[in-house]
Amino acid sequence: MPRFMSLIRIDEQDAPDMQSAGPEFEQRMGALFEEITKAGVMLDTAGLLPTAEGTRVTWEGGKLSFTDGPFTETKEVVGGYAIMQCKDKAEALEWTKRFLEIHPESWKVGAELRQIDGNTTPPEA
Repeated sequence: MPRFMSLIRIDEQDAPDMQSAGPEFEQRMGALFEEITKAGVMLDTAGLLPTAEGTRVTWEGGKLSFTDGPFTETKEVVGGYAIMQCKDKAEALEWTKRFLEIHPESWKVGAELRQIDGNTTPPEA
């Protein structure tokens, strides 16, 4: 069964205030996570710490370079992710849509849904 990664995109410079969402937001999120887990769809999910605590590592011209965050030149950043195992892309899109619709209407949150390449074999340890 194909796996999909949903990358949750936020504007880190104008991040919504979690406190303003109210307790009903967490209740809706908890109910969806329980449903998606019981359905056997959710394999892993988490939010990410701010880019101020991140480092970009680049390989270019045979050399590595490191850039510590925050990455102020980037408007949207990945704020979290979910890895789901779904029968097809339509099902993955439906779960992603439901996740986004839980958020308060005043928030701007996006998602990029990508299928994980099933032909990739991890290196042997």
